[in-house]
Amino acid sequence: MSKIHSITARLQQGVRHILKGAAVAGLASLAAGIVATPALAQTAAPEAPKELRIGYQKYGTLVILKARGTLDKRLAEKGVKVKWTEFPFGPPLLEAINVGSLDVGTVGEAPPIFAQAAGADLVYVGNEPPAPTAEALVVPKDSQIKSVADLKGRKIAVAKGSNANYLLIKLIEKAGLKFSDVSVVYLAPADARAAFESGRVDAWSIWDPFLAAAEKQLGARVLADGRGAVANHQFYLAARSFAEKHPEIIHILLDEIAKVDQWGKQNPKEVAKFIAPLIGIELPIAELAAQRLTYGVKPVTDEVLAQQQKVADAFAELKLVPKPVRVADAAWKNSRK
Repeated sequence: MSKIHSITARLQQGVRHILKGAAVAGLASLAAGIVATPALAQTAAPEAPKELRIGYQKYGTLVILKARGTLDKRLAEKGVKVKWTEFPFGPPLLEAINVGSLDVGTVGEAPPIFAQAAGADLVYVGNEPPAPTAEALVVPKDSQIKSVADLKGRKIAVAKGSNANYLLIKLIEKAGLKFSDVSVVYLAPADARAAFESGRVDAWSIWDPFLAAAEKQLGARVLADGRGAVANHQFYLAARSFAEKHPEIIHILLDEIAKVDQWGKQNPKEVAKFIAPLIGIELPIAELAAQRLTYGVKPVTDEVLAQQQKVADAFAELKLVPKPVRVADAAWKNSRK
């Protein structure tokens, strides 16, 4: 009996030893886990890109930003080179973002709608205030056309998918006409001007600085501008993959745009002197266009996205885009609101 008690005592002692060892091992594993978890949770921040590829047009804040070189200098400190590429208008710029040739760029209201409808994975990262007078529907100086309603049955040039395309839609609607009541000729700005000068079209829906050039050089008469019809925001858009992977680079870009905006707002005459040689236009043209610029880049709000949805719905109703677009799908989650 004493042997049994002895064996039992040794077994119990062994079990206690095993359990104690297991507990110690478990605590050690737990402690190791606690120590290791932060290291695992702290995933390395993505490396800064070697290059930021920006698309810009022949006008606006990005032209000044490029010339001043402040963005290039700031990003150089992070080892990021800035590559600038000029585009004649918005749609080809956004297509370049879509195919991976650009990371970010600036366009008007309509191009993002066409890009989304075509499946481009873009996000709105910022916008300038409305500038309704910076685009207009013009006619030759000696034209007998006195109102938008007089354009029924006439030919109108416009760049397809541009902000001026949306302006034309809204002005025709406001005049009580149907879009089918006019003959729309889709032309890039340079070709549209040639058609306008030669009389092959009766009117032209266009934006600055092409608008200011037509007024100053051709004596073009403004039939109607965007007031009471459109907002005419300028948007900054980025490839979703780039914006999500490198939000700090996008924020630096927007910070530098804001600085240029502040300078431009305080120095409108200097803006004209600055941009005239940069984009190859005469000073009087630059001065007229600069008067219609608006400044103050902001994060894109729900209200602005709702306005963009109206643009999208207008193009969808006219079947100018292949499918309806939900603008909110292109909202940027990392926006500073």
